This record gives sequence, structure tokens and C-alpha cells, in this order.
Amino acid sequence: MHNVPPSHRPVNLVFQHYALFPHLTVFRNVAFGLEMRRVPESQIRDRVTAALAMVKLIDKEDRVPSQLSGGEQQRVALARALVNRPAVVLLDEPLGALDQQLRRDMQVELKMIQEQVGITFICVTHHQEEALTMSDRVAVMHQGRILQIGTPQEIYESPSSVFVADFIGNSNRVAGAVERIDDTTYRFQAPDLPPMTVRPPLSLADGTRAMLVLRPERLSLSGDAREAGFDNAVPGRIDKAVYNGSEMQYWIRLTGAVVWKVYVPNATAEQKRFAPGESVCVRWNAADGVVLAE
Repeated sequence: MHNVPPSHRPVNLVFQHYALFPHLTVFRNVAFGLEMRRVPESQIRDRVTAALAMVKLIDKEDRVPSQLSGGEQQRVALARALVNRPAVVLLDEPLGALDQQLRRDMQVELKMIQEQVGITFICVTHHQEEALTMSDRVAVMHQGRILQIGTPQEIYESPSSVFVADFIGNSNRVAGAVERIDDTTYRFQAPDLPPMTVRPPLSLADGTRAMLVLRPERLSLSGDAREAGFDNAVPGRIDKAVYNGSEMQYWIRLTGAVVWKVYVPNATAEQKRFAPGESVCVRWNAADGVVLAE
């Protein structure tokens, strides 16, 4: 597109705050781009009706934006972009103005619409859950540089750097050194903590300073340090416990300076819960940790 004038590029934009014309009806807002292109009126009616049906607003075509909810206005903005049949739709923080519950609903709805029309959507967002929920591919950027591109699962479970691990989701970190025991076994040693078994790190030589990264939901808690079943077990003490409906969130102090978060699903009402001050054992398997260059 570099040598194509902006007015001739088959690209449409959905703004963060919709940018709808307040004095025009829903129908005329969606039809505006077609009218500027001098599309015949008979075609405009059919294409606008089809676009509004796609976003489930066919019964509100005579309303003005002030008579719509935030989610409805967002769908009008999307219909206005899709009606021109672009090759690419750019979405600039499209759900940023919505409340949390509506935002979650619209994440799924936008993805369904994208699959229905078969057009490439490029969506910019600072919301981590939104990036994972809506995308087929994610590009994590920092200071104008792309650090990693991959599927949501690749980005979340195998981050290429500490920045990516911190930016996408919550993570626990501890600095140390990695050493090779044999062809399949590596050990990670952090100050004041017992040796930890880790999966083979990528392109790190024996003795390299590194960072161990663990997701809070991959960790398990036990009050019995002798309980078996995991590759690693580190003692700690509960600093804080927060009930979050679907899960318990714990902050656990392993050493004076190292505090990890552990998220435990509330599977049953009778599930064992820990209180601040209790001694616990944090457990996990080698495959659950990622070792990255420090």
C-alpha cells in the first residue's frame, strides 16, 4: 500500500470512540461512505441493510447515535467499516469505551463477525485478555519494535522475552542461573531457594544468568511439604489471600525479596483455603516454567 494514495486504499478504520455523525440516523451513518463513492441508491439500500443485519441492528436504522447504547454504537461503527467491503479493517482500541461485561461480550461478537465476513481485522489493544480472546495471531510490540509474533497459546505459554511474559498475562519471576544435568534435565538455582528442575531452555549455555517465569495458575499449594506428585516444591508463607469468586488469589513470600502469586480455582465450596501467615508449599512441574535470558 506504500505507493497507493490513502483515499484509494481498500482499508477502513473503526475508531476507539466510534466517531459517528450525531445528526445522522444509523442508516445514514452506515451509508455515508457509499454515498461519497457515488454508489447507486438502490445498491446503497441493499448493502446497508445487509451490514446492519450482520451486526444485529436492522430494527434501529432510524435512530440517531444518542439513542443507542455504547455497544450498539460500536456495532454501527463496525457496520460502517464493513459496508465498503474493504480488504482490511483496522480497529483502534474498539472496545475501550465499553464497561467490562459488555466488553467481554463484544470480544466474542467481533470475532464471530470477522469469521463470518472473512476479512482481515487488525486490532490494536492494550488489554491482554482481549488480545488473546479475539486473535488468531498476536504481535507484541515495545517501543515500535515487534518482539514476538505467534498464536495466543504460543505467546502466553512460550514467551520469547521477559517483557512479553510480563505484558501478556500475570507471571512470577526469579533470577538465577541455569545448569545442565544431562541431555534432558536442567536445574535452575536462585539465591536462597532450593534447586529447581526446569525444561530445557532455548539457546542458553550452562551457567548462564537467566530468569525463571511461572504463570500463577500453573502453581499448586499444599500444607504438606512431603506431598509428592510434582517436580518442584518450594516453601513459603501466605502474605495475602483474596477471594475473587471463581478463584482464590494468594501472594506467597518465598524469601525476603521474592513474592509469588498463586491462583487456585474455587472448584468446590469445601475446598481447602489458606489464611495469611500460614506456611505452605508451592509446587509445580518442570514443563510449567519458562527459562529466559535475563
